[in-house]
Parts: sequence; C-alpha cells; structure tokens
Amino acid sequence: IGEYKTVCGPVVDSHYASSSNGQPTFLNLGQPYPKPDRFTAVIWGRNRSKFSTGPERLYFGATICVSGLIEEYRGIPEIEVSDPSQIETR
Repeated sequence: IGEYKTVCGPVVDSHYASSSNGQPTFLNLGQPYPKPDRFTAVIWGRNRSKFSTGPERLYFGATICVSGLIEEYRGIPEIEVSDPSQIETR
C-alpha cells in the first residue's frame, strides 16, 4: 500500500457498475468479489473511452499485469487505472 508496483494475476471476476457513482469498472485478480484476498484494478467511467472494448469484457479470463500506485479501499488493495498502458496482457 502506498507504493508504485506492478501486480499480475488472472482476472477471475469483472463488473461494470454503470449505475454507480463514477461508473467504475472492477477487474478482480486472483479471487472474485467479495473475497477479501482479491486484488482489484478499478477503471472509472471517465477513462472507459480510452479502451477499445469495455474493460470488463476485454480482460475477463486473461492474465494481466497492472502498474500503478497501490491504494487500499475498505481493506482491499487496488490500483486505479487511468490509461490502457497501465495494463499488459500476458
């Protein structure tokens, strides 16, 4: 938490919360929501247009590496993705 790192893992669960505040897309690595040992990449609605396809479909089932500042939200580590260049598919 608080460090810039690259985290890799399989996207086992993804969801676009289109009716939620900020319209976030969640990519859960390793474990699905709501498991406490998951790692989440969150893409806010304002950044969705930067992706060629909805990120929840584009990355679901793939192994990805996400780079950025690791933060914590409600006890879950996450990286906020603002640009597709932060995600590499393996």
